[in-house]
Amino acid sequence: MARGKSPAGTSPRGDAGKALGLGRDIPRRDFLQGALVGTAGLLTPGWLTGAWAGEAAGAAQDAPGYYPPRLTGLRGSHPGSFEAGHALRDGAPLPAAAGETEDYDLVIVGAGISGLAAAHFYQARGGHGQRILLLENHDDFGGHAKRNEFELGGRIQLLNGGTLEVDSPHPYSATADGLLRELGVDVRALIARKAEDRGFYQGLGLKTGAFFDAETFGADHLVVGMDDVPMRKLLRDAPLAARTRADIARVEEGRADFLPGLSAGEKKDRLSRMSYRDFLRELVKVDEPTVAFYQASTHGEFAVGIDAVSALDGWAWGLPGFDGMKLPKGVIARMGTTPSGYLQYGGSPKFHFPDGNATFARLLVRRLIPAAIPGHSAEDIVTAPADYSRLDRPDQPVRIRLNSTVVNVRNQGGAARPTGVEVTYVRGGAAAKVRARHCVLASWNMMIPYLCPELPEAQKAALHLLVKAPLVYTSVALRNWQPFVKLGVYTVYAPGSYYPNMWLNQKVDLGDYHTARTPDQPTLLHMLRTPCRPGLPEHEQNKAGRAELLGTSFEAFERQTRGELQRIFGPGGFDAARDIEALTVNRWPHGYTPEFNPLFEPLVPEAQRPHVIGRARFGNIAIANADSGAYGYTDGAIDQAARAVGELLSG
Repeated sequence: MARGKSPAGTSPRGDAGKALGLGRDIPRRDFLQGALVGTAGLLTPGWLTGAWAGEAAGAAQDAPGYYPPRLTGLRGSHPGSFEAGHALRDGAPLPAAAGETEDYDLVIVGAGISGLAAAHFYQARGGHGQRILLLENHDDFGGHAKRNEFELGGRIQLLNGGTLEVDSPHPYSATADGLLRELGVDVRALIARKAEDRGFYQGLGLKTGAFFDAETFGADHLVVGMDDVPMRKLLRDAPLAARTRADIARVEEGRADFLPGLSAGEKKDRLSRMSYRDFLRELVKVDEPTVAFYQASTHGEFAVGIDAVSALDGWAWGLPGFDGMKLPKGVIARMGTTPSGYLQYGGSPKFHFPDGNATFARLLVRRLIPAAIPGHSAEDIVTAPADYSRLDRPDQPVRIRLNSTVVNVRNQGGAARPTGVEVTYVRGGAAAKVRARHCVLASWNMMIPYLCPELPEAQKAALHLLVKAPLVYTSVALRNWQPFVKLGVYTVYAPGSYYPNMWLNQKVDLGDYHTARTPDQPTLLHMLRTPCRPGLPEHEQNKAGRAELLGTSFEAFERQTRGELQRIFGPGGFDAARDIEALTVNRWPHGYTPEFNPLFEPLVPEAQRPHVIGRARFGNIAIANADSGAYGYTDGAIDQAARAVGELLSG
């Protein structure tokens, strides 16, 4: 339990909870824990009934009004999406499949960006008559590219419930860039049109704030102007000792070379083998409250604190303290292929769609199943309604079947001379089988050894090493954002709090979609939490954080969310009971893709790295996901899909 925080699962009771609005009815309270009331099934031991039970459990996506982006409560890995997978992991016997076996050219396990892109590439190479089935364990397509949709003030407001934006440490490959262009996405043109205004809030005079919480720093206190006020002036009223204020100012504004006498290459090598925390402690020689101030500064990018991130990563991603060290500028990717474990690239242009990269998923679905989402451009897709009843029709070449957890995939005839692939999945409490010529596993790598127990042991061991980082993206619908204006902030860093980062919805105007322009209009707030266990190796922290997320109820998330917002923005007139219109908690126990970390992993040749060993084709089964590239960006997911399809069709 973090200092001053309620343990996971604590039930909010008493007058304090009522003051925060925990007992208040808010719009769409008929959505409970991310599942539609009246259709959520009861969980039973062994193979579970799944997210949708009852007479029409298997075809819930065909029911009128089925529209997951509007669900509030506990989303991401929502109840019903993971229980069958956990039962498989824990050794439950495979269920017996009933009914006729369907036949396809390709079955894809997972309808995230990689799975959808794999369907596109397979069609492009094999022809549009290819019969393709995508099986997805969640109640929506897109994987981590999740759309949170709210109706506020009579109009749609969107926020990413997962993947944030077009962004990569190096330019998109010809394959990934080509797919975006096929889908009608011209990032440079969108940037030139100023569809996204990254300086909107600054133009209103709002700034970056830092919140010092009483449990960590001695008193609740918000400072405003992190981006432009001299640090000594900014922190003069903060609840910090004089030494701490001076240390933070020295880190932010100093020009000392902490590794004098070494070449730039030698400095990079040294920085790659020490954490940013140790850089601050041992080289900059700051006090512990200063370390506490920076501890969560890497959560958003790496999902762990500065104790598990190298100092070289800290420099590459813009953390302070390196201005006097004469290191050549440039963006660094954690690729693990040079003596220091890094490659230097130029980076890709950044653009944020209103729902993040869920726009890519929707564009791919529109390309694969045109009847499901009307329109023709990357602009009109933002507000285009999706008809989920069109996703799984027998008369169309591509079908997407939601709420379907795959539990077994095997080569018919053996991996050496396969005649096809047989896939067993669970949906609505019943098991079914499908056959196909080929199969692409576009799911999380950690589950693949359980899905394919016949894989070589070395390959299964490599897949188990690819541990994803847990995180939470919480979307908060606000009645207005006047308290932010009164306090003068649009984003806040809160290093000791439950959510260390939060920011008002980014300003994007695209097609018929417009973000809130004035403080009296309703808007959305994005809040980020990455559960960590400082001091443990990175993947051990990931595993502990995953257990925490799975053991935390929506009620506990809601209490932490409301309480933190009240403490930070209450002085500006914010009232959690009055001003929160809706709440969606996107919980991702398996979140960020694992990337090379020189603090905990040996540098080995590319062919010996776990993701390369793990992604090897197995008979007529190929693997495609960001994990298989050890590269946690959307272009990586696309590139891996193209590789997997190429392996199948060229083999």
